[in-house]
Amino acid sequence: MLAEAQRQQARQQEAQRRAAVAAQRQYEREQREVQRAAAQGQKEALRAYQQGREADAARRTAELDERVAALRGVLQTGLGGPVFALASLQRPVVVPPFDPGPLGVPVPPPDQSRYLVPPLTGVQALNPAARREHDEQVAHARARFEQDWHAAQAADDQRRHQLDQYRAQYEAWADDRRRAAAGHAEQAVRLAAELRDGSASAVAEFFETALRWREDWPEGFWQDCVTAWDEATGQLVVDWRLPGFEVVPETARYRYVKSTDQETEVARSAAERKAVYREVLAQCALRVLAELFLADGEGRLASVVFNGYVEAVDPATGREEQRYLVSVAVERAVFGAVALDRVEPVDCLVDGLQGRLSARPEKSEPVRTERLAEEIGSFRADASEEDPDLFEMDPLDFEKLLAELFRRLGYQTRTTERSGDDGVDVIAENPDPITGGLYVIQAKRYRKTVSPTAVRDLDATMAHFGANKGILVTTSGFGPGSRRWVEGKPLTLIDGPMLVQLLKENGLPGRLGPATVSVPAQPGPGRAAPAAEPVLLTPGANVVLPEAELAELSVRFGSAGAEADLTLLLLTARGTVRGDGDFVFYHQRSAEHGAVTLHPKQTADGGRTTESAVVRLRKLPAAVHRVAVAVNMDTDSGTSCAELRDAALEVRGAGGSAWAFRPPADPAVKAMLVAELYRHRAGTPDEVWKLRAVGQGWSDGLAGLARAHGVEVS
Repeated sequence: MLAEAQRQQARQQEAQRRAAVAAQRQYEREQREVQRAAAQGQKEALRAYQQGREADAARRTAELDERVAALRGVLQTGLGGPVFALASLQRPVVVPPFDPGPLGVPVPPPDQSRYLVPPLTGVQALNPAARREHDEQVAHARARFEQDWHAAQAADDQRRHQLDQYRAQYEAWADDRRRAAAGHAEQAVRLAAELRDGSASAVAEFFETALRWREDWPEGFWQDCVTAWDEATGQLVVDWRLPGFEVVPETARYRYVKSTDQETEVARSAAERKAVYREVLAQCALRVLAELFLADGEGRLASVVFNGYVEAVDPATGREEQRYLVSVAVERAVFGAVALDRVEPVDCLVDGLQGRLSARPEKSEPVRTERLAEEIGSFRADASEEDPDLFEMDPLDFEKLLAELFRRLGYQTRTTERSGDDGVDVIAENPDPITGGLYVIQAKRYRKTVSPTAVRDLDATMAHFGANKGILVTTSGFGPGSRRWVEGKPLTLIDGPMLVQLLKENGLPGRLGPATVSVPAQPGPGRAAPAAEPVLLTPGANVVLPEAELAELSVRFGSAGAEADLTLLLLTARGTVRGDGDFVFYHQRSAEHGAVTLHPKQTADGGRTTESAVVRLRKLPAAVHRVAVAVNMDTDSGTSCAELRDAALEVRGAGGSAWAFRPPADPAVKAMLVAELYRHRAGTPDEVWKLRAVGQGWSDGLAGLARAHGVEVS
């Protein structure tokens, strides 16, 4: 019996041992299943991750392709868009409803089912080690869930905050669109009246508005331009800022490498980038020309000059400057014969229209330009009623004036008789035995553009007389065909503005049309009213400041009606301030140790308010390239520049010369860059200071003005 009891006890122990071993084996099998499932899940997760990275690389490559396609389609996009007219400014503005996009979708909380740990079953529940491991897994899952829940809550709080900011930005944008629409409607009415009156500045403003009106240019294109209208020749000159070389992506495509789990960039070849960029520049020129001629429903444009530039560093001086990469002059009939929807842009610009396109635009290598916008509008400087109007002068007196001009230039001159002169009005001889010779001069006292036929006739006349050089002088101007004809030939064309400048430089009188209109100046405290009347500048016009005037310039802005504050900014070549100390306004009245000083306002009888500043250009450091002269309305008053009545800016030099500009009354603008003083050919021996009339601004007032020039606004 004892032996039987021992055997039974041994069998029970053996059964328990076998059960424990079986349970352990079952647990190990289940663990292996879990590990196998986890490994399979990891493989699927890895595959999904890699597919996601590949899809992301493909998406970013597609974005690059779309970007390049948009660059290559600049011209076609412009041809397919609407045509600008003054009525376009009066159309009701359509403000799309607010679309929150992804920010409108709440961040979902974590799914609790993903954090559940399967309970122990069967024999596992009897194993202490399995229970401990299970408890640890449950605690870890709970901690992960709580962490992810708090992270989701924080992400949703951030989403709501961004949504509020986005909504506020949308409301500000929508309000700005509505205000701009109201301002555009008023601008259309004003422009229509000024165009009927034949205002030259209104013509330039009309076409500049047409160019800024289109909003379908690709990202990175400036739409920044200056236009000038030469009424005598019917020619519009446009200086247009082109996109930089960086607008063409350096990367051709993105590629995901599984073995290293890295994304690599495949570079676009330098030759392809250059080809695309040259095509972009040509398309910009053709599109601008097309938009101008299409907008010219009244047929004002006889020709258009397009000069495209980039802001780039001159490798010789290290200074940033405008470098012109494209220049073309086109007559209406020539451009109208081009089928723009079928041309190769570069071939059309260079071969078809005889334009100039930089051979190395990626290096900002400049080309020779046609006349620039800044060369138009300033030729009436210092003209007065005492100067004879060249348009009204007797033809013989005009010829005598030209003979005297060339005599003062060092030639022996004589005029010809009215008949039998074979088309020659003045004969000039240069007595120099080496460089001298016979010059034949023709005078065309025209108001319209001189035809190319007259230029070709001069070529024949010069050959008939055996002259070394032929010179055609006119009171009007020359078209692109005439200027192309004289290239490489011993012929010189002198248009009206150049003639007036030559007369002025050689002490001879002469003006084109009525004398300039003076602007009443408001004398400052303790100063007598200046005797010299200021020269009135048109928008975009500029003048060289004589050296004698640079010691001290008086800048004075006066207006009636709403009150405006005068503000000046000292800017670098990049158009930004170096720091807050370069921002001169009513809370900070001087900069650079008094080189720029702002004086308190003065109110005269009748309610006209005047605010003045002194600018000593010679005391400014070389780092200051420009001095921006702006006015801004009171932020709390809600007024705009349209409420400034009889507004005028006057700049008067130490030597007595003076210039004035009447800024436009723009209802969409609360701060306006009225004019700027800037270095021309900065850092070179030929450096001069110039004054340019601007008249463009910001709808958000002083804050917009400050931000645009690098001043931090809280």
